[in-house]
Amino acid sequence: MAEEDDEFRSLTDPESDPDSIPMFFDRNRHICYLEMMLELIPSPYQSQEINRLTLAYFAISGLDILRALDRVDKEGVINWVLSLQAHPRDEAELSNGQFYGFHGSRSSQFQSNENGDAIPNGSHLASTYCALSILKILGYDFSLLDSTSILKSMKNLQQPDGSFMPIHSGAETDLRFVYCAAAISSMLENWSGIDKEKAKEYIINCQSYDGGFGLTPGSESHGGATYCAVASLKLMGLIEDDILSKSVSSCFINVPMLLDWSLQYGGFGKIPEQLPDLYHAYYGFCAFSLLGEADLSSFCVELGITNGACTRL
Repeated sequence: MAEEDDEFRSLTDPESDPDSIPMFFDRNRHICYLEMMLELIPSPYQSQEINRLTLAYFAISGLDILRALDRVDKEGVINWVLSLQAHPRDEAELSNGQFYGFHGSRSSQFQSNENGDAIPNGSHLASTYCALSILKILGYDFSLLDSTSILKSMKNLQQPDGSFMPIHSGAETDLRFVYCAAAISSMLENWSGIDKEKAKEYIINCQSYDGGFGLTPGSESHGGATYCAVASLKLMGLIEDDILSKSVSSCFINVPMLLDWSLQYGGFGKIPEQLPDLYHAYYGFCAFSLLGEADLSSFCVELGITNGACTRL
């Protein structure tokens, strides 16, 4: 453990000797980093405790990419994830407007309102995507999951314009949550919780004049929003794998402009020489996987998990 602590300090200490930092993809070093992120939230992440499930997704999916799932207590993690699911008390509650997905953490599961009364349900669409991703990565049998409650109540979150709210009331709507709904439906192999035609129209309306996609109609193009738009369309079966080999003029989104916009940005990290963080480290691993780095698992871009996890049961 002392050796791991020394290695973590060398990764995060800005005074570390630059000559001691490897100038190649050091798989074992990254595995050590993710293991520590999974076991204990460092102090800079304490304000993100409410998103513990999301942080766990980055760590576990990252370990899967690095072919190191043997470092994970699979049964323990599965039981923890399942314990965060919200369940209706009866069938009638599925029509009360609330969403019965997964909470982001234990603290969000038992939060109270301004009167001190316990809030019965605060589950979140993004947390549900992360929960299902973790369960799929770890090979959990989805036939044992209460998916009916998730899908029936998820319909309550879709808005008239096709967008989705992440929780049942008082939240913003944008492409991130359309993607979460599409990914959840894809992993559960059931599209009854989403009106795909309305979602498609919302996505089309989010394409900007420059070819990229904004999070909402009329907003500035953004890399994350563009991923959510294209991945959602792919998951819903509305664009094909070989779209570029066919007549792009027949596609309902402007593909040539999208390609031009996509090819204008570059790099992986936030900024050079910044201390590592879980979010950018994870997507760095994804990038290396897509670039064909040796000893990394291949990556399913549209779901955000490895190809192995997509078929693992």
